[in-house]
Amino acid sequence: MDVKIEETTVIHPSTPPFIDDHILSLSHLDTDINLHVTFRYLRVYVNDPEIQPVERPDPFQVVTSSLSSALVHYYHYTGSLIRREDERLELHCHAGSGVPVAYGVVDCTLSGINYLDDYHDVNFIEKLVPDPKGEDALTRPFILQVTRFECGGWVLGAAIHHSLCDGLGATLFFNTMAELARGSGRVKFEPVWNRLSLLGPRNPPRVEFPFHEFLSLDKKSLPYIEPSKPAVRGCFKVKDEWLNRLKGFLHEQSGSNYTTFEALGAFIWRARVKASKIPSEEKVKFAYATNIRRIIIPKLPFGYWGNGCVPMYVQFLAQELVNQPLSKTADSIKKSKFNTTDEYVRSFIDFQELHYHEGITAGNRVSGFTDWRHLGHATVDFGWGGPVTVFPLSRHLVGSIEPCFFLPYSSTNEGEKNGFNVLVYLQEEAMVDFKKEMKKLEHIGLS
Repeated sequence: MDVKIEETTVIHPSTPPFIDDHILSLSHLDTDINLHVTFRYLRVYVNDPEIQPVERPDPFQVVTSSLSSALVHYYHYTGSLIRREDERLELHCHAGSGVPVAYGVVDCTLSGINYLDDYHDVNFIEKLVPDPKGEDALTRPFILQVTRFECGGWVLGAAIHHSLCDGLGATLFFNTMAELARGSGRVKFEPVWNRLSLLGPRNPPRVEFPFHEFLSLDKKSLPYIEPSKPAVRGCFKVKDEWLNRLKGFLHEQSGSNYTTFEALGAFIWRARVKASKIPSEEKVKFAYATNIRRIIIPKLPFGYWGNGCVPMYVQFLAQELVNQPLSKTADSIKKSKFNTTDEYVRSFIDFQELHYHEGITAGNRVSGFTDWRHLGHATVDFGWGGPVTVFPLSRHLVGSIEPCFFLPYSSTNEGEKNGFNVLVYLQEEAMVDFKKEMKKLEHIGLS
């Protein structure tokens, strides 16, 4: 089984959005060195079996047509990222530029590979999503691929440079494309740029939060320190009944209630530190990005689609994390959310302004976590219904090379949503012990 690329077409805006070439500045959140990566992920769409093959719409035509219309408003995706002398990125927009879209075919059905839900053929999955390397990732910061399967279902793969947008911003764009594909004559929210004015540093910059407790300055360190051996991917089903028992167990320990992100995040963080056998005196970090769109003053406009999240950190010594009650870890994650204020955001931006050139790093013991269940993936409907599976391929997240994703519920089993998948990256030698730790989740709270 292989992916055969039939053609690659550059899609231009249906109406030229501008005439003169120009340069746009990015915000200090966009230019965070941790976001100098290409984010890759896919969405799986199932064809209605009752529709005859001759009547099926062509997904490539639908996607490229709606993309062309959407680019009139979001022409920025056709630009190129250029690194300035100070190493920050800026966007160069050239009249007549477009977005490359590849079209591929596969001679199997989606049902035959379980709709890519917990599908383990990594090499095959990689071929469903564009993978620009080096400078290509900057000159072409947005690339799509439509891959059609024998059953008429298809996969939309996307490679987006993270400096352009975060997950919410990208989903806003894809929802715009999808609405246009379904016949909407207008976009719901006109996109807003104004990045530097909305999320720029204060004058003079001032840092009111002790970021030095979590971040260090090291010009020689890259934002992502690659290990000698690459991380491997593991996918784990988490049932609702296990989660409920976990939350009940934590409530008995502490008397507090916890969200799924807090409870499961604490459990997985401890499990991966134990499995990785990190020396007891080393500091380990739990890192996640939190949405600041409605938190900062004034709030960001609804059409803002740039990076609108800041990183948050929880930190312990490895031995503390492993030995303390799990509820204490969950409580620390819970309390960290209270730091998300306008002052925290402005201080983080000012910290970037003051120390960007010195190299800002969170170190190499960072466990990155993100929850994809509430990003609006299910509403990206091009006429086939929402995607039945959403799957990330990238493993660079908020300074971590071993991220953990809470994935959206898969709708491959009609009417049955008992739990969701958790995607974890970890060193291969630690994965065996990590699976043993995850197995304990099934029994927690039973004794």
